[in-house]
Amino acid sequence: MKKQLTYIAAAFFFAGTISAQKIDLNAMPKPGPTPAINIAKPKTFQLSNGLTVMVVENNKLPRVNTTLSMDRPPFNEGGVTGVSSVMAEQFENGTTNLSKDDFNKKVDYLGANLSFSSNGAFANSLSKYFPEVLGLMADAIINPKFSAEEIQNSKERALEGLKSGEKNASAIASKVSNALMYGKNTARGEFETEESINKIQLADVQNIYKKYYAPDNAYLVIVGDVKFDQIKPLVEKAFSGWKKANTPATALEPASNVAKTEINVVDVPSAVQSVVSVSNLNNLKMKDPNYFAATMANYILGGGGEARLFMNLREKNGFTYGAYSSMSADKYSSEFSADASVRNEVTDKAVKEFMNELNAISSVKPEELENAKAKLKGSFIMSLEKPETIAKFALNQKVQDLPSDFYTNYLKSIDKVTAADISNAVKATILPNQSRIFIAGKASDISEGLEKLGYPVKYFDKEANPVVKAAAQKVDAAVTTASVADKYINAIGGLAAVQKVTSVSMDATTKVQGMEMNMKLVQAKGGKMLMDMKMMGNTLQKIVFDGKDGRVEAQGQKIPLTDKQKADMVNPEIFPELTFAKSTEYKVTGIEKYNNEDSYVVKGPKETYYYSVKTGLKTGETKSGEGGSIPTSFADYKDVSGVKLPFTIIQNMGGMDINLTVQSYQLNQAKDSDFK
Repeated sequence: MKKQLTYIAAAFFFAGTISAQKIDLNAMPKPGPTPAINIAKPKTFQLSNGLTVMVVENNKLPRVNTTLSMDRPPFNEGGVTGVSSVMAEQFENGTTNLSKDDFNKKVDYLGANLSFSSNGAFANSLSKYFPEVLGLMADAIINPKFSAEEIQNSKERALEGLKSGEKNASAIASKVSNALMYGKNTARGEFETEESINKIQLADVQNIYKKYYAPDNAYLVIVGDVKFDQIKPLVEKAFSGWKKANTPATALEPASNVAKTEINVVDVPSAVQSVVSVSNLNNLKMKDPNYFAATMANYILGGGGEARLFMNLREKNGFTYGAYSSMSADKYSSEFSADASVRNEVTDKAVKEFMNELNAISSVKPEELENAKAKLKGSFIMSLEKPETIAKFALNQKVQDLPSDFYTNYLKSIDKVTAADISNAVKATILPNQSRIFIAGKASDISEGLEKLGYPVKYFDKEANPVVKAAAQKVDAAVTTASVADKYINAIGGLAAVQKVTSVSMDATTKVQGMEMNMKLVQAKGGKMLMDMKMMGNTLQKIVFDGKDGRVEAQGQKIPLTDKQKADMVNPEIFPELTFAKSTEYKVTGIEKYNNEDSYVVKGPKETYYYSVKTGLKTGETKSGEGGSIPTSFADYKDVSGVKLPFTIIQNMGGMDINLTVQSYQLNQAKDSDFK
């Protein structure tokens, strides 16, 4: 009883202490003192073939992480650009000792993860299976099974990837901006093309492997539940047969910033958003005295949801879903970049705000500095829980020639940074007066505003070649919405044939992340619609609308359509062109390239349609929805019961192209029960 009374009294005392204190629930808790960091140092040895092995014993969990990395400067692949990626895929196709199926079965049986890249490999496994997994990794690396058949499969996948990125503004931006910064024919600026992929042969893959996939300057980092004295014989047995290449390192081609900030534009006619990137090169290295100050400046500028770019472009102005920046300090190339995808109509305004923030980052407020320190220290401490982080630290220390106490003093180094340090670091790493403002977007919508910002504006094609700005094509005065609609109706079969169509049923297939999906779409007059998306016979999503009411079905739930959704879906005609001549809301606004064809542009209240100047057929459309504008292109028209319909439909959803291949159409077969 006495103990119970003691506990109760203590509880009341504690409660009274809490209530006596004035606690501001809106105030951010103050960080505690900076903790001491203890990071295990790796034990190291080297094989005669040059492979450096670094071992960190960590017996907390019965797992082992193994990372292989090669320290080599980028090299120019030239006419067969993409060959390194094709080579890397071959390591998972079995070895000269094991077939592809047997190799993959062994990995699965051991419950391991094993992956390869053009610059190394990674494995994760239970410690009791580590010797076997290490042996499989070594077998794949030393005895790869290169075959013309598997290389052809890899080439086809690469070509499919290139095709899906042809209209993707983000993919185009990444490729072309890199080429402009470093030079398109250099090791750091070259990019894959259909021609370069097609040129790759078995001999090219074998040559790249022999010259560059070698133990010279390679590091094998092993972290986990292992004993150092047992590792050396295992590694020697597994990797001693890996032969040196003795390939001399080629000096990197020089690269420099522009003398004066300029805007570089690549026209992506189908883009409904502009991808904006403000970039420059610098010489920042991790061992530099201003590394931590530069890292902190980047965090304050664009490191997350509380950073200046995000708060300005998203929270204040609503230009984008997110705006961020990055600062790399790589051994072979260091860059700063600030990026966002913004609506076409605000591209120029967004660029202006980007530059305002870059110019202002040399001065930071005390609260920004303290918040950045707390966040960066917290992220660092949390990262220590992951074995791969320890492996990365060990590798960085060796490759980047860092001081032995770099990571043990990491938190102290952050604490030491002052506002003056940030100001000095910014002068060498964030260069608003020597940056490329790169934009991939719809030039006809954004050029006029960009040219008023005061920077030189240069235009490039999707292969990073300079081009002259395309002059706006004038539309003949005789061309009206009615004439464009009439030409389209005639092109697909004539007014009489089109007016007989009361419903269109379509069955199509597509692939999403390698998985085949089937779509059934039924449209009928009065705005009636049924869409059923299936994968492996199971419905992923179903939308039903009878012209007045409807629902969405997904994951076993039925959700009624909102009034706004219903209003957007109501359209009395299957072919909206039948309403053009009767409406004053639709206007012909010009001629643009769409789906690689000169097309008349017909703009309506919520949608824009494109019609081939040459054939009259619809080349595409862009419709505004709740999640933003969705562009769709149409091609491969074929006759279906007297009316021509497109058999290839490509819709861009969130930057990813969904390629629909139509298997069949049926006209006038829909029933009212389909929409119930």
